[in-house]
Amino acid sequence: MDAIISLNKIQISGPTLASLIQRVSSAAGDVDGLLFGRVSHIAPVTLSDDSSSSAAAATTSDQPNLIATVTSFFSSTSTSTFYSASGQIDTSTLNNLLSTSDDRLIGWFSGRRKTQLRPSMRESSVTSALASSIQFSSQVQNSTETLTFPPCVFLLLTTPFQDQLIHTHEYKAFQFRSSTDSFDPKTLDVVNLGPAFRGHYGNFITPNSPFPDLSFRVKGLNCESMVEDEGEKEKEKFGTFCDEGFKIGRLKNLMGSDAANYTAELEELYNSMIKKLNGLAKMVEQSSAKVLEQENHNMKLRYKVAGFE
Repeated sequence: MDAIISLNKIQISGPTLASLIQRVSSAAGDVDGLLFGRVSHIAPVTLSDDSSSSAAAATTSDQPNLIATVTSFFSSTSTSTFYSASGQIDTSTLNNLLSTSDDRLIGWFSGRRKTQLRPSMRESSVTSALASSIQFSSQVQNSTETLTFPPCVFLLLTTPFQDQLIHTHEYKAFQFRSSTDSFDPKTLDVVNLGPAFRGHYGNFITPNSPFPDLSFRVKGLNCESMVEDEGEKEKEKFGTFCDEGFKIGRLKNLMGSDAANYTAELEELYNSMIKKLNGLAKMVEQSSAKVLEQENHNMKLRYKVAGFE
């Protein structure tokens, strides 16, 4: 079975990897957690630099690639969250943690400080126990056969032995082999938003976030005296200000063969949002300077009053 479920590579989005590294680096000590996502067969695309119309078309290979895509993660504040000191899985605790994500469990990660970038004996025991747990296996998507994939993906993150200003972390991805009881290093493909990665968008259709659902509130919308219709108009006005006319319905076009025609507009929307955020940051900076100036002025007045008394 190892030959069938052998991964070609592991994918993770840039923001997800950055968030994971931030969790590990900002923790008080070593941490670990779960990796959620999906495993799917993807037909590899071979691009030609020939300008002719026949050669410029993408050609696909007959042998599909098996790729694991990390879409979200759960991070604890310490280690041994769902396993014992000997590496045995606590099934009840793990089931409770799995309820935090809609995606399937594909593996776990470990973040350590100033250690070698290789799995330890305990990490090997935990990964082996996860990989042998049939109840946590998931179906391989886009497969012509009915295949299941166990949660055998392991991502290890460490920090350098000496503190450095630029190089602050290291990471490496593995697939655990139950037949040989060993880790097989895999390429970790970091997918970012941009023209060069538009072909990867289909693997990140469903957004995931570890944060709770926040209620939508705009000043004045929750007043009891406001008519419901007026509240809907205010919400629509607020949404138009944020999305610049790029409605939710148009976002559905990002899924499918026509995605390339809309991703450029979405990138322009992001650029516009960044410009607005920069303008807002400047306004906050200016207002903070005025507040500080007023505080200094009030302090001088208090000193004068105290001097007269």
